[in-house]
Amino acid sequence: MELLKQVDNAIRSDNLVEAGDRIVVAVSGGPDSMALLHVLFMLAKEREFELIAAHFNHGFRGEESDREADMVAGFAKRLGIACEVGSCDMPAYIAETGMNAQAAAREKRYSFLFETAAKVRAGKIALAHHADDQAETVLMRLLRGAGSSGLAGIPLRRSEKNLELIRPLLRIYKSELECHCAEYGLPVCRDSSNESRKYFRNQIRLDVLPFLRRYNDKLPESLNRLADTMRAEDEWMEAETQARFTELVTVERSGQRIGCSLESQRFIELPLALQRRLIKLILNYVFSEADLSDFARIETVRSAISRKRGESFTIDLHERLKLLRVYDTVRFVPSLPEFEPYVYAITAPDQALLLPEAGLVLECRLALAEQTETLAVQAGGGIGTGEAYFDVDRVTFPLSVRSRQAGDRIAPLGLKGTKKVKDMFIDAKIPPDVRRTVPHVLDATGQILWIPGVRRSAHAPVTEQTARVLVMKVRSAGG
Repeated sequence: MELLKQVDNAIRSDNLVEAGDRIVVAVSGGPDSMALLHVLFMLAKEREFELIAAHFNHGFRGEESDREADMVAGFAKRLGIACEVGSCDMPAYIAETGMNAQAAAREKRYSFLFETAAKVRAGKIALAHHADDQAETVLMRLLRGAGSSGLAGIPLRRSEKNLELIRPLLRIYKSELECHCAEYGLPVCRDSSNESRKYFRNQIRLDVLPFLRRYNDKLPESLNRLADTMRAEDEWMEAETQARFTELVTVERSGQRIGCSLESQRFIELPLALQRRLIKLILNYVFSEADLSDFARIETVRSAISRKRGESFTIDLHERLKLLRVYDTVRFVPSLPEFEPYVYAITAPDQALLLPEAGLVLECRLALAEQTETLAVQAGGGIGTGEAYFDVDRVTFPLSVRSRQAGDRIAPLGLKGTKKVKDMFIDAKIPPDVRRTVPHVLDATGQILWIPGVRRSAHAPVTEQTARVLVMKVRSAGG
């Protein structure tokens, strides 16, 4: 009954299970998962939760795998617990994906568990990882040079795909699980692949840990204490990093593309540990498809941001992700496909034009002069606005809307002569990757009338003699 008490204490102290929960229990057939299923069965009635057993047959060991699946299903039936059994042609899947056997098996196993949880409407999946697994994991990560997050080891609980993965046995050692199975006469299967030294984890368990225990007989316990310590510190640091992300980082969205930006000086003022954590969080935020948070890449980003003020640069962090700095603003942006210049026509004063390259809609409409407020009209000729007003009788149609071209010049309202558009972009601190998509509105003579968000020209201003006003406005294509 000792194991029963320990699991019950873990469930209550860590709030792993609540009354009314429906839990999928991952059961491989080994002593760990069989003990987990049995103990949870013994607690289910009193704690008022429901169990569904789930076994995935990888088929790696032929008849041995089939016997294992039959044994799990039979034991679950004996307990009166529903059991879902899944299988996959793993050799074919490995050949198709090119994944290694362990990674492929894990992917298909977890996919099956999530599908089972959805099918039976369970909110939690119970996994049988125990304290020896934790010790092995921490040592493996230590040997691979993991940081504090890695040394926190396997979490007691984590959320994924609207489900919670719980590990009630994580503080209990395998010897105690073996004793429980023997005490209650539970059927168990022994996976012959656990003795194969071709897997790194097996080498750690069979060779490295026994060797190191010659110097510290309580090494597994020490590694578990390290994981507990690092987990608490990691959780605190993660909360601090999230707070700095909210405070310092601006999320930039353009269609399906997500980027992030921050001011370099404010980043530099952070402690070193928070700098690294913040970079890792940003990388995971803007590019969730792959893990880009290796130490070398994080240090590359950190060193680049810390360069002297005002220095601009572009760094490829991945084939589909760039780090840019323009002045003192640092931006993490998805790499753009090769840009195709665009040009559209406006043939009439009342027209709405979609500009997909810029993610904007340009709206044109006519208004009588007395319908427009003088102050608003004058403000419309200012800098950085998304709206502009023109005397339509002094505008030559058709208009064209196009992307920038080399050598573009505009005669800005309020200034004498013309000015290079490139210089105006620089003055407005518009990032280079954005400049190529900014629309330019030209009249039939080729004169630039307006660059939305940057400046309007001095051509066709609204005056007291104006009878009709051409109102042009841009808005986001998504809003």
